[in-house]
Amino acid sequence: MIEILFDNRAGVSLSNEFFDTVKNALNAASNEKLDKDKNYEVSVSFVDKEEIQSLNKTYRDKDSVTDVLSFPMDFEDEDISDIICLGDIVICVDRVKEQAGEFCHSEEREAAYLSVHSFLHLIGYDHIDEEDKIIMRREEESIMDILNLKKDK
Repeated sequence: MIEILFDNRAGVSLSNEFFDTVKNALNAASNEKLDKDKNYEVSVSFVDKEEIQSLNKTYRDKDSVTDVLSFPMDFEDEDISDIICLGDIVICVDRVKEQAGEFCHSEEREAAYLSVHSFLHLIGYDHIDEEDKIIMRREEESIMDILNLKKDK
C-alpha cells in the first residue's frame, strides 16, 4: 500500500480530478513496481516556476525551470508502522499546463506522466545513458497503458 501526501504550493487551485489522476498514477506505479506486502509513503508537492527553478539550482546546480524533480529517500522507519518513505516528488504546475498544450493532451494526463516518471526515479530508474532511457521509457509507457492514458489522451 502507498500513502500519498499532497502539498499544493503552486498558488493556483487544482481540481479534485487533478489530484485523483496523480493518486491513481502513483497507485498504478506502486502496484506494478513495489512489494505489495509493504507499506510505502511518497509526498507530492505542486509548485510554481520560481520554486522549482530554485530547487533545481540548489539541488542539481541547474538554474532553469524544469517540469518535475525527484528526491529519493529509501529508508525504513521502524517507529512508523514499518513505512518505507520513498521520497518527494515536486511538480511544476506551470510546466504541466504548458506541456499539456504542447503535447495536445489534458493537464491531468501530463501530471500523471510526470508523477509516474518521478516515481520511477524514486525507486532507482534513470535515463542518463541511452540503454537506461529505453528501459525507463518502456516502464513509463507500461504504467500509462494500465491507466489508459496513452500519449494522445
